[in-house]
Formats: sequence, structure tokens, C-alpha cells
Amino acid sequence: MAKKGPKKGAKTRAAKKKGSTTGDDLALRELLRVPGGKPVDLAAHDARQTPAGPRDKRAGRAAMTDLAAPLADLQERLWAASTAGDRRRVLLVLQGMDTSGKGGTVKHAIGLFNPSGCRIRAFKAPTPKELGHPFLWRIKKALPHAGELGIFDRSHYEDVLIARVRALAPAAEIERRYDEINRFEKALADDGVTIVKCFLHISYDEQRDRLLKRLDRPDKHWKFNVSDIDERALWPAYQQAYELALERCSTPHAPWYLVPADRKWYRNWAVSRLLLEHLSELDPRYPEADFDVAEARRRLLEK
Repeated sequence: MAKKGPKKGAKTRAAKKKGSTTGDDLALRELLRVPGGKPVDLAAHDARQTPAGPRDKRAGRAAMTDLAAPLADLQERLWAASTAGDRRRVLLVLQGMDTSGKGGTVKHAIGLFNPSGCRIRAFKAPTPKELGHPFLWRIKKALPHAGELGIFDRSHYEDVLIARVRALAPAAEIERRYDEINRFEKALADDGVTIVKCFLHISYDEQRDRLLKRLDRPDKHWKFNVSDIDERALWPAYQQAYELALERCSTPHAPWYLVPADRKWYRNWAVSRLLLEHLSELDPRYPEADFDVAEARRRLLEK
């Protein structure tokens, strides 16, 4: 059985001293959830806002530290439960414009977990072999196994995002993919996969500043691609493509969460907090011993 955490009142008081709220009085996923089925206007969402939780960078870092222990505990319990046949697992999907922080989120948020229980996959442009298969083929091969936390840096949504903006497939085919994605995610949910889809919402000006910083630092030049400049000209088209994906593919079994990402510290905390809320709801349990504990202890003491 998992160890009991601090008393509710004490936890809340400690958090308030650090300038942040906790799950005792906040369900972040309810605040960030995209309703689905309704038009989405990304321009109406401030990418610098901090709708709940820590209010500044210092508090955000402290809040991240507070999340480490409960996240590690829940991950261990999820893995332990899988050894007894529990098929449940978690899939974190990270999407967003270039420089929105998909890699940074993996580094800072997923860094709170034991890497041996994580399955991380960054999806690049499909290879010739992958192009010879249906678009979900490579996604299915990268799914987490029982007890694991899977992390997708980009995902199957590229096939209704860049594919739409760049006309990489016929329009009718792209239209069909939304329903195919919904059916795919419903099948995953029915099979025990908790899907946490985070759209990292960055502003146009913030993206420019981050690209400039990459140019200013020689150790970041490897992350810069000259094509990023040309892609900025397509910003409106990408925003529209994301709005359609959020509207059509935010479902009860796999909702989208719109995470303000201009403030990196808040983005990292929000994604970590969303994972904590979902893992806490799963409430995985350590399996009971399938042997006589007292007898094992007696035998061991005799040696």
C-alpha cells in the first residue's frame, strides 16, 4: 500500500506560503480543457497567462519541486501494478508551433519521472517506409506498454496540421483523418490508455524572440533551421489548422488541453500538474504479495 501523504490542510497551507494553489482547490484540467465540437479561436487565448497555480517563476520552480515526489510515487505504482496484469498506461501528446517547448517540456517535466518507465518518441518527417503505410502505422508502433508513461513529441496530429498547411495529401483524405484519429484514440482509451493531449500555445512575438536567442547563442545554432523563417509566413494557416484539430478532436475520452507556453516555467508546471491529476485519478495500487510474507521473513532470519 502506498504511503500516506501530508494532511490536506497542511499541504494547502504550505502551498499558499509558496504563492501557488494545489489540487485541493484546483482541477487544472477543467480550466485548460478544450470543449470540443465548438469553434476555437487561438487569438482569444493569451499565451502569457497563468490561469491557476504559481504566479511567478520562483513559485513555479518551487511548485515543480513539490510535484516530483508524488509523480514518482504514482509512476512506480503504475509500473508495479502492471506486473500483476494491470494494462493501464498513460500517453502524453505534445503539440505546438516551433519553439513552443515540446523538447523543453520533455526535459523538465518528464525529468521528474524514472526514465526506465518512460517511452519517449519524437516524430520527424515520415520516412519513405513510413509513407508506404497508413499514417497511424508509425504511431501504433511507438505506443507505451502496460505500466509505462509514453511521451510523443509531435504525433499523429502532424497529418492534419503540416499535411493540411503544406497540402501533403488530398483535402478529402485529410478531412477523413479527423474521424480516424478519434476512432483510434477511443480504441486506445478502451484498452486502458489515459491520453493527455497538450497544445503548447505560444505567441507569434514570443516565437520570434526564441528564434533570435537561438541565433545569438552558438550552442543553440543546431536547433535553428533557416526554414523556420519561411514557416513564420504560414503562421495564420498553422493557427487555423490547430484550431480545427482542437475543435474536431477534443473528445470526452481524449480531450485537448490548451497550455499557455510563453512562460516556460508555467508550461512545465502545467503539463506536470495535468499528469499528476490524471495519474491520481488512476490511483494505481501496489500488487499484494503472492507468497507467505511471514514465512519468507522467518526463513530469511534463519539464514
